[in-house]
Amino acid sequence: MAGRSGTVRDLRRANRAAVLHRLSLDGPLSRLELGPATGLSSGAVSNVVADLVAEGLVEEAGSVGSDGGRPRTLLRVAPHSGRLIGVDVGETRVRIDLFDLALAEVARTERSLERRRHDPAAVAGHVRAGIAEVLAASGTAPDRLLGVGVGVPGIVEHTPDRGAVVHGQPIGWDAVPLESLLRAGSPLPETVPYVIDNGARTLGQAEMRFGGGRGARTALVVLVGSGIGACLVTPEAQQGRAVECGHLTVRVRGRRCRCGARGCLEAYAGAGSLLDRWREEGGRVPEGADEETALAALLAGARPADGGPDDPVAPALLDETAEYLGAGLAGLINLFRPERILIGGWAGLRLAPHLLPAVRRHARSYALRHPARQVTIEPGRLGPEAVTVGAAILPLADFFARGGHRAGPDPATRRPPARRTGHQRAPR
Repeated sequence: MAGRSGTVRDLRRANRAAVLHRLSLDGPLSRLELGPATGLSSGAVSNVVADLVAEGLVEEAGSVGSDGGRPRTLLRVAPHSGRLIGVDVGETRVRIDLFDLALAEVARTERSLERRRHDPAAVAGHVRAGIAEVLAASGTAPDRLLGVGVGVPGIVEHTPDRGAVVHGQPIGWDAVPLESLLRAGSPLPETVPYVIDNGARTLGQAEMRFGGGRGARTALVVLVGSGIGACLVTPEAQQGRAVECGHLTVRVRGRRCRCGARGCLEAYAGAGSLLDRWREEGGRVPEGADEETALAALLAGARPADGGPDDPVAPALLDETAEYLGAGLAGLINLFRPERILIGGWAGLRLAPHLLPAVRRHARSYALRHPARQVTIEPGRLGPEAVTVGAAILPLADFFARGGHRAGPDPATRRPPARRTGHQRAPR
């Protein structure tokens, strides 16, 4: 009987997960629509919905007329039934966003990282303080949180003894036990999970689910910030996998990259290296400016609104950067044959209006003709919040996968972070 009871519980959890997933993905939906959308019988849908409504996880969202019958009640995941936090540990700052279950922003804070300093303990402190700040600003009790998702620059390894460990070579992180650092002195209960993943992958999840990647089967979402990373989505890896494309070699014996190698794409097209090159070539870099301000000055100096360039170095430097970025994308096109490439990240979104036509041209010229004809290259649609939105998807997906039940106090009962999948929200 124990085995049978376990099977019944598993089936009930799977049915609840299917309904929550579909409502999050495509809702509001009626009970009639949920049947074919989930593969459940009408009786199973009615039972699951009744339980979820009674628990406050699902609510009515109006009605829609039906041919010759009574109007059908529409259902949605109740936005205010829980809270999620998404964290973007970037190259220049840490951003912390508090969301409801519809992934609408409730509160936000940012903390600058002085001169790209990524001391692990300091970064963990910024995250903990930011979490406390957004909870206080919104009046949210810590036990209302369903989880915290964290996007980081680097390779994330999930270990049985230390949790998520980050290998971020360009920022000087070598097997940093970030999950353990976040737990130490955390303002959150032990039952609130931290879910840590590569920042480019969280960006990719967000863009694929309710941004520029919707509807694409194979896509690359490229994060251009101080460095460069990407998320590759294929039919075999629908939740995406991180691709360290910033460390593809684009020039043999070229510039020294932060990772220690020479000639990496990041050493020519990442915002940090781009600004270093501008300075080395005699460009008018604003003294003491942060990277975002300096990049804006570079773009303004290259193409001012009132005529010719104000900075003699900037135009040629941007042209060269567009060619390097196009050549790097061409390598990815040849390797993976995506139907869509999206350029995101704070620097990518700043550069795209100025460089994208040239990037497309160079990508076509360096790539094989057949895959180059099949791909489109566009800017991302979600803006600077995309990484935190994608990070928040991680604990949301985990919550749905458990059928809308919170994680237990024993971490061994949780689903391994590496297996978590993302869900959608309605596009804005």
